Amino acid sequence: QVQLVESGGGLVQAGGSLRVSCAASGRTFSNYGMGWFRQAPGKEREFVSGIRWSGGSTYYADSVKGRFTISRDNAKNTVYLQMNSLKPEDTAVYYCAAQTAYPRDLRRGGEYDYWGQGTQVTVSS
Repeated sequence: QVQLVESGGGLVQAGGSLRVSCAASGRTFSNYGMGWFRQAPGKEREFVSGIRWSGGSTYYADSVKGRFTISRDNAKNTVYLQMNSLKPEDTAVYYCAAQTAYPRDLRRGGEYDYWGQGTQVTVSS
């Protein structure tokens, strides 16, 4: 059974940092893209960041570019999202997702095959 389990969310003040992790089990995703999405209350899910299997290509939403960094450790089947200079508008449930084919658009949620259950990130002003 494939599982993606996020961890590391929490409450942080504006300007602070958090790192969320996503550990995959049940199969390896080392050959495929993985990504992070988020959904704030009353809003649609949106793309945050994506990374190719090699880690050599990364993509970011304009709203987080320069503040967030995605990385992955294929040996651990884990992807990370380092979030710095957090803002109240970053408050959302953060979901990781994994693809099982290449190449696919990392920015589109419909291009992912597996999703985690989400982790809450709350940024207070």
